[in-house]
Amino acid sequence: MGITIKDVAKASGVAPSTVSRVIADHSNISPATKKRVRKAMKELGYHPNANARSLANRSTQSIGVVMPSSADKALQNPFFPEVLRGISSVAHELDYSLLLSTGETDHEMLEGVERMVYGHRVDGVILLYSSTHDPVMNFLLEMNFPFLIVGKPWERMNEISHIDNDNITASKNITDHLIQQGHERIGFIGGAQELVVTLDRMKGYELALKEAGLPFLEDYRIHTDFLKAGGKKAVKKLLDLKEPPTGLVITDDLMSIGVLNTLEEHGKYVPEDVSIVSFNNVYLSEVTRPPLTTVDIHIYELGVQASKCLIEKIRHPYEPAKRVTVPFAIKHRSSTARKEEPSSQ
Repeated sequence: MGITIKDVAKASGVAPSTVSRVIADHSNISPATKKRVRKAMKELGYHPNANARSLANRSTQSIGVVMPSSADKALQNPFFPEVLRGISSVAHELDYSLLLSTGETDHEMLEGVERMVYGHRVDGVILLYSSTHDPVMNFLLEMNFPFLIVGKPWERMNEISHIDNDNITASKNITDHLIQQGHERIGFIGGAQELVVTLDRMKGYELALKEAGLPFLEDYRIHTDFLKAGGKKAVKKLLDLKEPPTGLVITDDLMSIGVLNTLEEHGKYVPEDVSIVSFNNVYLSEVTRPPLTTVDIHIYELGVQASKCLIEKIRHPYEPAKRVTVPFAIKHRSSTARKEEPSSQ
């Protein structure tokens, strides 16, 4: 026999009606009681969503969207407004509204998603990131709650619907572009190492170097925030090396702008001294000086496909998980040049 609300009530020392109100996230229940009841639910393996939905088989007509950090930080990067534009275009057409959730820590992000799920505020959730050992993803899986990832899941890929690019191939191709121009000392500036997109783009970079017989040097690999300040910080470290790289693979256009600014401050010019390739093809990549050679990942289309797939999953919950790969294209601009061999005297 399955675990019931009465079992949860007994384990947490409250009345069954209190458990029901905690599941509904009523404001008249104290945070301490909610925490105790949710802990008991988790320990007992009680999943309230099926019961709650049977009590009131109604749709909220809302989708939860989870960003990987606080809104003020995430929205500095043009990727997020653009992917949200794609998500909202489909949601609006199908009469769904969006509810954004953010957090400074994994714990805060999990709490925000728990409030959405337990409070029946949304019908499904889109995660705008994918990280290793993510508590939010694990929670949504445990609750059997409709969700989708923009990115590639770290594990259980066949069970989780996701929308992504082939980031390994894209990174290999853009690194090959630098190699074909004669660059042998090629650095990599990526985001946090727990982000799957960073790991995939680093893998493509490594594959290109290996195939060309070039060394993969730890000193040439820097991980930082997907922000302009992150790019500035990373390139300073690379410029301090005895032999700085002559080519850079940067996994985000906003970081690339920080790199461009810092190189100029140090009297280095792009592409004469350092060639740069980047990712995302946000609108800023065309107006930088010089314009960036970058991978167009079609951000808007990622959002469109994410919204379509999640709403389909909400309406047809027993459909198998889907994987949609959005094509990429390299935009060749002016931030790279052939590496000139030093003249022998």
